[in-house]
Order: sequence, then C-alpha cells, then structure tokens
Amino acid sequence: MTPLGTDPAASPLLSVRDLAKRFEIHHLGRQVATFQAVDFDLDAGEFLMLGGANGTGKSTLLRTLYRSCRTDTGTAIYRSARGPIDLLRAADIDIAWLRRAEIGFVTQFLQARPRISAEDIVAEPLLQSGQDHKTAIGEARRWLDAFGLKPTLWPAYPSAFSGGEQQKVNLARALIRPRRLLFLDEPTASLDRLARRALVARLEELKRAGVAMIGVFHFPEDIQHLVDQQIILDADTPLADPVSQGDMADVAE
Repeated sequence: MTPLGTDPAASPLLSVRDLAKRFEIHHLGRQVATFQAVDFDLDAGEFLMLGGANGTGKSTLLRTLYRSCRTDTGTAIYRSARGPIDLLRAADIDIAWLRRAEIGFVTQFLQARPRISAEDIVAEPLLQSGQDHKTAIGEARRWLDAFGLKPTLWPAYPSAFSGGEQQKVNLARALIRPRRLLFLDEPTASLDRLARRALVARLEELKRAGVAMIGVFHFPEDIQHLVDQQIILDADTPLADPVSQGDMADVAE
C-alpha cells in the first residue's frame, strides 16, 4: 500500500491547541464544560488514544475535530494536500472536500438507507473515487467477509440487520478506502471477537501506510500495541498529561 502521510517537512499532520467545548443548557441558564485546554500534535502514522470516564467528552472531541460539533475556542490545524486548514473554522465546502478525500470518521452506528444492499453501501466510497463497479463490489465483498458478515447477507438491506451486523457493514465501508486522518468512535462496541480481530488487522495495515488515527475504544487492550500517545480526559481535571503505553490498563471508558 502506498504511504498516505505527508512530507516530513510538513509534520505534524494535525496540531491542536487550547481546544475546549461547552454546551449551553438553556432551560437551566448555564453552560456545562466537557473538555478544555486540549493540546496535542499528531504525525502521519501515529495513533492517539482518548481515555476517560463517561461524560468527559471523548466522543465530543472527535466530533468537534470532524466538525459535527462547533466550538469557538482553540485551533486544529490540519495539513491537507491543498495546504493547512483550521478544522474548527474552515468553510463548509472545505470540510465537505476533506471528508470525501482525506478525513474519515468511524462510528458504532450505521445509518442504513432503504433498498440499498450491504455490498453496495460498502462499495460506494470506491465508486466515488473512480473505480469500476465490478472491482468495487469485489473489494466490498472481500471486506464484508473479513469482518465476518455472512455472504447470504451481502445483497440484503442492512436496515433489517442486527446491531452487530450493521456495525460490520459500517466498518467495511469506513475502512475500505484509506484516508490520511481517521477518527474512531467506539468502533468495537457491538462487534464479536472475530470482527474485532479483523478491525485490528486493518488498523495495523493503515498505520503502516501512514494513516494518522485518533480513537476511543470499548476494548482498549485490543489496540494497545498500536498506541503512540494517550490523552486522558477527566471530569475534575480538564486534561491530564499524556501517559505511556504501560498505563493503557488505566484507561476508563
């Protein structure tokens, strides 16, 4: 696989400074902070693990960087193929291009569309990138098989699948086409052991290819060997110092 990282002279790939997020509770007339003063640099091929108790803003931090949530505090400079972009303030058209071309988001939930088969959903990113239909469907089936979805379900509609089966479709679609930066929000929450192993194998492959990743994991021990740095978000202290791989067992979900 061709490395996807940037030129070392342009590293880090992502630089986050003083990132904070507050939610307005209008009927109470006050704000609630989730995280604040978050700072980190992420190079191509690095894996950053987010940890902390429930409610400390791990998923919110990912959504903020992906621009599903807005914040006015901090900067997140991403060095795209077209030049540096502040993910927190870029125009919507630039964010849309980044999502198509360079930045991916893997969640535990699949938004299944009516009357579209599992294999067509998974093949769609490859078709959008210019691959022919036969090649794209073949690759989609390969990844559905890798994640353990039964071949009889490949032409079926995922709207009728169980949560775990939908998640396998979701992962295959999200990971079939490599991106330069990948956000992972609890991707293993509904997976069986076989699918979890397939996911880890794919993340290992992407890491070797230079993909940078930021993740929140229900089973952090699965990907401990991939982690280069960690940030623990805490409800009482805004941000702890990054911890070593040896402290991985202390990461709370």
